[in-house]
Amino acid sequence: MKRALMATALALTVAATPANAATNLLTNGSFESGFTGWSITQLPIANPGTAPVVIQYNQASGYPTGAFGEAIGTNNVASASPDAVGTRLAYFSSDTANPHTISQLVNLVAGTTYSIGFDYYAPANGIGNPFDATLGFLLGGNPVGSILSAGSPSGTPAATWLNFSTSFVAMSSGPQTLAFQFNGGGVTAADFGIDRVYLTTAVPEPGTWAMMLLGFGAIGAAMRRRRRPILQMA
Repeated sequence: MKRALMATALALTVAATPANAATNLLTNGSFESGFTGWSITQLPIANPGTAPVVIQYNQASGYPTGAFGEAIGTNNVASASPDAVGTRLAYFSSDTANPHTISQLVNLVAGTTYSIGFDYYAPANGIGNPFDATLGFLLGGNPVGSILSAGSPSGTPAATWLNFSTSFVAMSSGPQTLAFQFNGGGVTAADFGIDRVYLTTAVPEPGTWAMMLLGFGAIGAAMRRRRRPILQMA
């Protein structure tokens, strides 16, 4: 039993060491390889508007290599994403109400807790346009959080990197589609940038591991006391 407790404690110690070493279950969540791993849908195809593109940070050039002359500063927001910021981001800009979507399939396991999130940015020149734009984040066709609004007075602050994150427990096993859906409100409309999209299995915090280790230590100490021989009085 003592050996079993020692092995368990060692396993927990090893597991606790990389407490932040979660693996991103998405392919290319930081868009460093363009849209590799993502599918792009523009509806209707006959009138696609402006397609989503991957651009570089601090690139003050026109579409499709930049945000219409505005240099989007490097992402500096705190994030639970295991991916580095890198040098690129995905950029959505369209003046039409035809939804533009990027998506990829992820495999979920029922009963597993997942963390999910992304960083987003609304360029100032887009918010200065007369029409709003919205960005929805969906999993299995269902919205995750509220739909983001870029151009309205109560919408996203201009030229500021922000982070959205939440967690959930998968109700069933199998593939699900994770997607971003962008809609422009008219000519001309606001726009969005996104980066560091992630889906990870939840990793216990270091404090949680510490409490578990202390609990196993207390159990071991109690068992040693119970097995101590009783001295016989002469």
